[in-house]
Amino acid sequence: MPSTRDIRRRIKSVKNTAQITKAMQMVAAAKMRKAQQAALVGRPYADLLNQVLAQASSRTVVFEHPLMQSRNVKKRAVILVSTDRGLCGGLNGNLFREVTKLDKDNTTTFITAGRKAAQFIARTKRQLAAEFTYKDTPQFADARAISKFAQDLFLKGEADAVDILFTNYISTLVQQRRSFRFCQLEKSWPPRWA
Repeated sequence: MPSTRDIRRRIKSVKNTAQITKAMQMVAAAKMRKAQQAALVGRPYADLLNQVLAQASSRTVVFEHPLMQSRNVKKRAVILVSTDRGLCGGLNGNLFREVTKLDKDNTTTFITAGRKAAQFIARTKRQLAAEFTYKDTPQFADARAISKFAQDLFLKGEADAVDILFTNYISTLVQQRRSFRFCQLEKSWPPRWA
């Protein structure tokens, strides 16, 4: 039987652990609020930009551009955007389930943004064209590098269509898988949300 000294020591240890856990919970809550704000703040800008592109592409009379060619889709490239870390519920799992539906015969080439996407593509032995990483707050240069790589694939004829597959943040409990066509503006604007 433990002595009273051991019991007091154990009680003190449990109280210290509870204090540390409470502090970690407060830090996580602050980070969550910051991430939610960042996710919601850019949405009106993206929606307006999509509307402008839709109107501009529909009003062009005779304008030939390699990115606006329509092709029969034999080879597809998908930009798969995921997280770098796990422990985020079904966020990555739902996204990867969509990948398995999309690529049943393993003919799609993937460009991954995020460590978990690259690990999934490697684990399932799908074709990986490029792997990009980004920090907690992605920069425009990161997006530009991914975009340039995808455009090169399309222009070289290695892909007939380039789609972006990502998770759209609605709330803490609700995230939706979304995809839209990256190249071929005339066929896909406004974006077709899956």
